[in-house]
Amino acid sequence: MILFPNAKINIGLNVVERRPDGYHNLESIFYPINIYDRLQIEPNEEKVSGVCSVELSGIAIQGAVEDNLVVKAYNLIWERYHIPAVKVKLSKLIPMGAGLGGGSSDAAYMLKGLNELFDLNIPEEELEEMAAKLGADCAIFIKNKPVFATGIGNIFHYDVNIPPLTGKYLLLVKPEVFVSTRDAYSMIHPQQPQYSLTESINMPIAQWKEKIVNDFEKSVFAKFPLIGQVKDTLYEMGAEYASMSGSGSSVFGIFNAPVEGFEDKFDGMFSVQIKM
Repeated sequence: MILFPNAKINIGLNVVERRPDGYHNLESIFYPINIYDRLQIEPNEEKVSGVCSVELSGIAIQGAVEDNLVVKAYNLIWERYHIPAVKVKLSKLIPMGAGLGGGSSDAAYMLKGLNELFDLNIPEEELEEMAAKLGADCAIFIKNKPVFATGIGNIFHYDVNIPPLTGKYLLLVKPEVFVSTRDAYSMIHPQQPQYSLTESINMPIAQWKEKIVNDFEKSVFAKFPLIGQVKDTLYEMGAEYASMSGSGSSVFGIFNAPVEGFEDKFDGMFSVQIKM
């Protein structure tokens, strides 16, 4: 079985309060985009049940293999369903430390893949509950469609209207800067948003600039000015709206038409253009 876990962007990210458990409640719109990792899952008859062997390629992943979220996803399934051993090949193409949710997507697709591979018939609600144990934004990749999220990013409001970006062009840029999510949260000052995100998202995109904000930008741009410069450049190139995704370091711009020559403009950085 071969799957293609995709990335996401955050359109708006309001950190509204610090919780007693140390986490933060937020509001954000998670929007899936067409950048993919490659995940291959096969039964492994050479190993006993409970073993997930992983072969990694593509972008180098720091840390021990057993700490990878795909292994943790396998372990969650195994604890409940005692599935056979598997061997996994994961090719990382989604930049890490970018606010794009690549690792979370890998974990969610691992859960979905194991569910299908072994005919477990786990309902989406249970898969979402399991995914939430692996990371705050893992669960969005179970249904994998645009959604307004609250809580720590794990409460989904599919009744909120989110207009599609069909026909737009998304230019995604990631500077060679690593932003620690923990450090980003440590610099944040929770506050209620000035404008309603659910109302602002239904305004013309050209009006988003004044209404839809990412609360992490102020502190992250102060510490890493290059990220803020990328956002400014996207606007100079004609973006209708530009924002950092998540806690960074990737920045995206939404355009009405294809952008020519962006590779030269962002030389030395990861950059890709997507037709939505």
